[in-house]
Amino acid sequence: MSKAFLAQVLQDSASLTGTAATRAAGDLMDAIVKQLKKEGKFTLPSFGTFTVRKTKARKGLNPRTGEAIKVKAGKTVRFKASPTLKSAV
Repeated sequence: MSKAFLAQVLQDSASLTGTAATRAAGDLMDAIVKQLKKEGKFTLPSFGTFTVRKTKARKGLNPRTGEAIKVKAGKTVRFKASPTLKSAV
């Protein structure tokens, strides 16, 4: 799914202009990111839940050279599909 796809769906369903639909799609994605930053969780009923999880620092391998490297701790976003979505797919 892309921003252009979301904009096209919004344009078709809400009879918006292309510019307004693109702006609305961007605003929607920005709102989701803000909620993830603020709460660490975002739920779309009947679709699923996005959660932010911390990752620990670890050792990794450079695939080109095989050399051991340190990977810093960070954050990642996980998605868990709702039972409704699972049954629909």
